Amino acid sequence: MDALDVARWQFGVTTVYHFLFVPLTIGLSVLVAILQTMWHRTGNERYLKLTKFYGKLFLINFAMGVVTGIVQEFQFGMNWSDYSRFVGDVFGAPLAIEALVAFFLESTFIGLWIFGWDRLPKRAHLASIWAAAIGTNLSAYFILAANSFMQNPVGYRINPDSGRAELTDFPAVLTNKVALITFPHTLAGSFLVAGSLIVAVGLWHVIRNRDSADTGAYRFATKFGSWVVLVASAAVLFTGDIQGKIMTDVQPMKMAAAEGLYTTESPASFSVLTIGSLDGSREVFALKIPYLLSYLGTGDPHGTVHGINDLQAQYATQYGAGSYTPIIPVTYWSFRFMIAFGMAAGAIALLVLWSQRKGRTPSSRWLLRAGLAMPVLPLLANSFGWIFTEMGRQPWIVFGEMLTRNGVSRSVSLAEVLTSFTAFTLIYATLAVIEVKLLLRYAKAGVPDVSEQPPTDDTERPLAFAY
Repeated sequence: MDALDVARWQFGVTTVYHFLFVPLTIGLSVLVAILQTMWHRTGNERYLKLTKFYGKLFLINFAMGVVTGIVQEFQFGMNWSDYSRFVGDVFGAPLAIEALVAFFLESTFIGLWIFGWDRLPKRAHLASIWAAAIGTNLSAYFILAANSFMQNPVGYRINPDSGRAELTDFPAVLTNKVALITFPHTLAGSFLVAGSLIVAVGLWHVIRNRDSADTGAYRFATKFGSWVVLVASAAVLFTGDIQGKIMTDVQPMKMAAAEGLYTTESPASFSVLTIGSLDGSREVFALKIPYLLSYLGTGDPHGTVHGINDLQAQYATQYGAGSYTPIIPVTYWSFRFMIAFGMAAGAIALLVLWSQRKGRTPSSRWLLRAGLAMPVLPLLANSFGWIFTEMGRQPWIVFGEMLTRNGVSRSVSLAEVLTSFTAFTLIYATLAVIEVKLLLRYAKAGVPDVSEQPPTDDTERPLAFAY
């Protein structure tokens, strides 16, 4: 074990941990805005209660996401300074816009939304949550544009004197075909998470508090969240299909590793289960669906999909001697776990809707247990999706331009990286306990009482946190 190994583990752990909060923030920001819009248009108190209820959960998650996200940027300078020097001219533009425009928009209007209840005009207050939601999604796009450069570098040139990548075409970076499909795919995954949380909390109250005066609000929440999950599941499948074809085009090794495809095939079969040799060079046993991989990768059932061994030989000739194969079991199984957990959430959403058909009230304990598992399933799907995305690119940190081993900070020792890794892990574990306890506490508390009218005279009212 050396500094490179620990630095990779640290970045992986902090990235996956941070992304536990990101999809929930992205999805809930829009869904809370939709609920408030429904209240604004109908005046139905049910929607106001749900807006404030899920808005509180959104704010808890948002705060935790901001805290953990800051650490991500620190690591570029701490453990990956050579990578930062190489790619800084390209990354600087989208990340600067994300901080100056998207995050500013997001944080400013969230503040107005928090403190503006009963103070701002209703339309202005509604506009503030929509502005915050737009800022959240814009922030995601600029960050994904930067990440997509690592998957498919465009709009740059390598300075022969400095050896650095220099930005030559900013619109090309923003319209990178990988970013254009990764963004809607990520949004769909985010709504899958947010919708699942709404279902889980609503279903718990419907089954456990059947005589509550707010049962109607919770029943609506479970139906609303279930439909969000089903639409998001369909969007995930649609965008994932397009993403697979683009991935086959720009990163054929990643697709081959995802399928455990060792030799080039035309047509290629989709692997339901593949067992490879211990050295990862050949297939020992496989259970396959004919033609499916060719269609997923090329759009043609008879299309050619290149295998791991052929691509390894091609890259060795193109880039020099060395291994250009990712860790096959990691890419193979993370790809399948991503799909399985996402589909499971959609299946439970169908069961929840079926249990409430014709006005019925769900009461099954098994359904409650499945519903409570719902938020965890798409979170796992998102996490395995990012593990697949980043691990499948290895050994490249910028595909075709910079190897991961060349991006680590040369002056940072193993002890230093291990110390920061241990510290971050312990801090994150503490924050995880706090996050879960806060979410459970306020989720169990239920929707707030909104019947009390605010005083008409604001002169003696201090500015107060609405939650």
